[in-house]
Amino acid sequence: MNFTEFVRNYHIQLNEQQMQAVQATEGPVLLLAVPGSGKTTVLVSRLGYMIYCLGITPESILTVTYTVAATNDMRRRFAGMFGEADAERLEFRTINGLSARIIQYYERAMGRRAFQLVTDEGTLSSLVGELFRACTGTFATESTIKGLRTAITYGKNRQMSREEMEALSTGELPVAQVYQAYCRVLRQRGWMDYDDQMVYAAQILRRHGEILAYFQEKYTHLCVDEAQDTSRIQHTILRLLAGRRRNLFLVGDEDQSIYGFRAAEPGALLRFERDYPGGRVLFLEKNYRSTQNILNVANAVIKNNQSRKVKSLWTDNPEGTPIKL
Repeated sequence: MNFTEFVRNYHIQLNEQQMQAVQATEGPVLLLAVPGSGKTTVLVSRLGYMIYCLGITPESILTVTYTVAATNDMRRRFAGMFGEADAERLEFRTINGLSARIIQYYERAMGRRAFQLVTDEGTLSSLVGELFRACTGTFATESTIKGLRTAITYGKNRQMSREEMEALSTGELPVAQVYQAYCRVLRQRGWMDYDDQMVYAAQILRRHGEILAYFQEKYTHLCVDEAQDTSRIQHTILRLLAGRRRNLFLVGDEDQSIYGFRAAEPGALLRFERDYPGGRVLFLEKNYRSTQNILNVANAVIKNNQSRKVKSLWTDNPEGTPIKL
């Protein structure tokens, strides 16, 4: 089945930029998709194109999404377009779900037992409070515990050194001291948190070539949604998995990154061509959701940001009601 037959048989409507993105299946590709540009339609259509036109087996395609809800939505969208049978054969995972799979395979392959994942935030918050009191001699407020938990997540996702963690510390918030104690206690108890899950998965892939080779062979094509919200440790895992065939498809928009406080690294999209020599950068710039007046204001605001790829939102929709300030 060729591409023309594919879109006709499955009643898929795509604009020129979307068609180009759907057919970009080999090598590193960054798709910069503005809000309301139909990126999920492109992602789902691209999965169908790889399976039904190129003969790529569904089991060899891994799609990474930001949340479990997005994972379920994408699987549902694919099933609605192409059927439930192949939707069940595809893997849609969050980065933590992927990390869990890597750790589980490590346990089987190496005959070892990994640390226990602690999913109860209350348990971890209580631990941080205890460690804060041990470090300072005072009780931690709820906001102090929250601030420390955020800093710990930030440090692990950014792969920060001890010196970098020291820079986050203040007189009232001894981040580095609590962080070191927190990591030590987790190891002593045989625990890991969700951030450790990614850290350990990356360590396994780096240290055990046979395990890395297994996953590189298993996942010949990787698709990543909401790439602007991906952290440094997450990019490390993805780069390792895509290292052999380099079939990595990142979809995102640095203009839409809102999770910097959780160590999201939209700058990775700006460095894409340096990190992946020969990689292509494609765009989805047509907005299907908003009126032109809204997009004019959005364009006028975001163009002041110097750390971005130049792109423009446009639409066929009416101008709509003027914006009021």
